[in-house]
Amino acid sequence: MLKTVQIIAVIQGVFILLVLFHKGSKYKTPTFWLFVGSIISILLFIIGDDSNNLFQEGADWLLSDSTLFITFLLLFFKYYKTEKTHFNKKDLLFFLPNILYFIMESIELYQGEETMFVEAAEELIDFAFLGYLVYIIFDLFKNKSKYWILYLTIPIVLLMGFNYFNEVTELAEYKTIAVSESVQYQSYLLLIYAFLFYSMTYYLIIWPKELLPISKPTKYKGSKLNKEQVKNYKTALLDAMQRKALYRDQKLSIHKLSQELGIPRQYISEVLNLHLEKSFQDFVNEYRVEAFVKNLENEQHGHFTLLGIATEVGFSSKSTFNATFKKIKGITPTQFKNSIAEKKRIGAE
Repeated sequence: MLKTVQIIAVIQGVFILLVLFHKGSKYKTPTFWLFVGSIISILLFIIGDDSNNLFQEGADWLLSDSTLFITFLLLFFKYYKTEKTHFNKKDLLFFLPNILYFIMESIELYQGEETMFVEAAEELIDFAFLGYLVYIIFDLFKNKSKYWILYLTIPIVLLMGFNYFNEVTELAEYKTIAVSESVQYQSYLLLIYAFLFYSMTYYLIIWPKELLPISKPTKYKGSKLNKEQVKNYKTALLDAMQRKALYRDQKLSIHKLSQELGIPRQYISEVLNLHLEKSFQDFVNEYRVEAFVKNLENEQHGHFTLLGIATEVGFSSKSTFNATFKKIKGITPTQFKNSIAEKKRIGAE
């Protein structure tokens, strides 16, 4: 029966991949490839699970571990939530537990037996993956959105929790929970992943926008900028803010900045929107807010009012300053000032 479910799930997984690649250009790049990675990792697990290998009984296929799917799921959720259009290479560090787990499994396979060190190391790594799933669920409840992912993660968290508890108690030579024995645990996971494919197919057909965010058409599709130009323009923009402090100009506009730097206006807009992922106004205001904070903490500006400091760093009105500051820092300028005063008071005691 289980093998029948595995075969059906594999066929369905391949079908989903074909549908996705057929419509791949309409989806946002990071979420699309992370979703594809999630499906491929599930397929590897369904086909090559150690306890329920579809082709070779008792085989030990290292790349078929379920933890690879968990990392892809975490990153998919992260980019799904933020709707970023470019993948941050630093996020590859999330795969570090997978690499360490692969190394431990390789050592175990090479030695031909399980050692206490390898088992303990694997337990520590496993808890990192459990932490990934707990984070997703906590964030979902906190933000009260995208609850469909909960149906995928909660059963996996429960099964992993039971399994990890058993492994720890077994190492300590205590009695384990019978419901989550290794073979049962892997079989339950296979059934959940099979159900996961059914859910994906349902969403992909009925509500495709709920499953993957659609990529918005970009007005820079026919851009003539090459990588070197993008790099140079980005450097010029950052230099204009960090060294020249052009943000202090209350009347600074993208047209004025274009004239100052000798860069066509449309290229400034393209570099900001596509490569720095910010609007012109947000780009400038972030520097203004940071300059305001620096001046506020400087005793030389102690006699200045909040509006006085805000005006000095480039804000032209109180309402704009208050709204921008709260958007970036999460609190009002007055609350921020009071927090600084409180820290100084505590430090003086």
